Amino acid sequence: MKTLILFSTRDGQTREIAAFLASELKEQGIYSDVINLNRTDEIAWQEYDRVVIGASIRYGHFHPAVDRFVKKHVATLNSLPGAFYSVNLVARKAEKRTPQTNSYTRKFLLNSPWKPAACAVFAGALRYPHYRWYDRFMIRLIMKMTGGETDTRKEVVYTDWSQVASFAREIAQLTRNSRL
Repeated sequence: MKTLILFSTRDGQTREIAAFLASELKEQGIYSDVINLNRTDEIAWQEYDRVVIGASIRYGHFHPAVDRFVKKHVATLNSLPGAFYSVNLVARKAEKRTPQTNSYTRKFLLNSPWKPAACAVFAGALRYPHYRWYDRFMIRLIMKMTGGETDTRKEVVYTDWSQVASFAREIAQLTRNSRL
């Protein structure tokens, strides 16, 4: 059996984290499929013994496809051991890097019909040179208001990879009896 790692990304960091999780799980003898949930219609659920969903935040919201996917597959998601992780720039601050202290993740978990057994919040990446002009302007404004990096020539990866590796170990321990 395998782990299904689904992700929804805006600029690629959530995909990078999904690939890193798959690599860490493989070191533990657990194979994974990493799939963009925005680009998949049908899933062969019977091939998987656990599921992980990762989603990024942009302007305070997850991509609408995440909510649609969860609602469409809620019965299956709740029947498998599951984990959720969110990726956002607010989590660059250590005190905003847990499901309890990250308002986006907390709100998602409270409102979602899916009840994953494990959850994590990871800091994302700031990639000014890759943003469209509007996003570069808005993200810079937000970063200025929150004391973050404002040099639009820079790219900064805030992701704590040791935290991601720790979450992979937690995912590896999920069993059919795991519940949040």
